[in-house]
Amino acid sequence: MSPVSLLLNVLWILLGGAEMAFAWLIAAVIMAVTIIGLPWARAAFNIAVYTFLPFGSQAVRRDAMTGQGDTGTGPLGVIGNIIWLVLAGWWLALGHLIAAVLLAVTIIGIPFAWAHLKLAGLALWPIGKQIVPI
Repeated sequence: MSPVSLLLNVLWILLGGAEMAFAWLIAAVIMAVTIIGLPWARAAFNIAVYTFLPFGSQAVRRDAMTGQGDTGTGPLGVIGNIIWLVLAGWWLALGHLIAAVLLAVTIIGIPFAWAHLKLAGLALWPIGKQIVPI
């Protein structure tokens, strides 16, 4: 991790990133408790880690990265993402949007607001994505 990414991640945690990562962790635990929610729990846990330290990493589609489709990037992944959107995605995205608006008020908060907007999009459609270093 570069020094700039490290500094941005520390500021991110101090300015509210830890709270949203905790929300993702809660979503992962709730999904894991229900046996049916295990596929979503794994995705939510991976994104919780990404939400805690977003700078220096990015979310990419697995099929674009590997060159081949899998269950999460095919029709079952679409169905899984729709179920996720209804159960948990909308409120996680809403949390990221609220945080983005609050941070965008200041000039210093604009990079963090942009990160929240990227995470809001990921919150709506997380299945089939993989977190990779930039």
